[in-house]
Amino acid sequence: MGGFTAQFAVALTVTVSLGLISGCLGTAAGVFLAISKGAAHPRLTSIVTAYTTIVRGVPELLIILLIYFGGTTLASRLAGRYVEVNAFSAGVIALSVVFSGYATEVFRGAIAAVPSGQTEAAKALGLSAWQRWLLIIGPQMLRLALPAYGNLWISLFKDTALVSIVGLTDVMRVAYIGAGSLRSPLTFYLAASALYLSLTTLTLLSIRLAERRYPALGR
Repeated sequence: MGGFTAQFAVALTVTVSLGLISGCLGTAAGVFLAISKGAAHPRLTSIVTAYTTIVRGVPELLIILLIYFGGTTLASRLAGRYVEVNAFSAGVIALSVVFSGYATEVFRGAIAAVPSGQTEAAKALGLSAWQRWLLIIGPQMLRLALPAYGNLWISLFKDTALVSIVGLTDVMRVAYIGAGSLRSPLTFYLAASALYLSLTTLTLLSIRLAERRYPALGR
């Protein structure tokens, strides 16, 4: 087990990086799609609805496999030879897609919960559309979405373990290799569980802290 300590440390940085990058990209996409879904364009609304329905209806593991093997097939055809997609890149794309699908609905619901009078008052003050979003709607939307949004981050860090199926050397992959090579599955999987639990606990504490402080911004 001692020889795998360094490998677990490196794998933990990979897992954290995968989660943070995917979460940030998924958040940006989710906000954009939520705004687009609320736009007065029926076709655009239908497209976003179809996207979120498909993403939320397909298992995360299947999305990872589709993007990894689909990306490999596409890249190989374009290059005229076999090209394997990087496992980390495929994981980031797949988890970003999953995160954005759920985040879109979370943000859409939060936007709908913002009183319409706030927008009307902002318009009366002569604020532009961007100013209304940055100063009025955005802060209130985030305050309302924070509990559900925080749960998405917890689920995201747990879902990073699925990317090990395509060969990414993350915490789960190291645990799997160590369990097989030393024939001590309980030890390695308990170690992996402790690392994931640490990540989700830290995320949960961050969410709780934000929930306590953030309401002051919406008052």
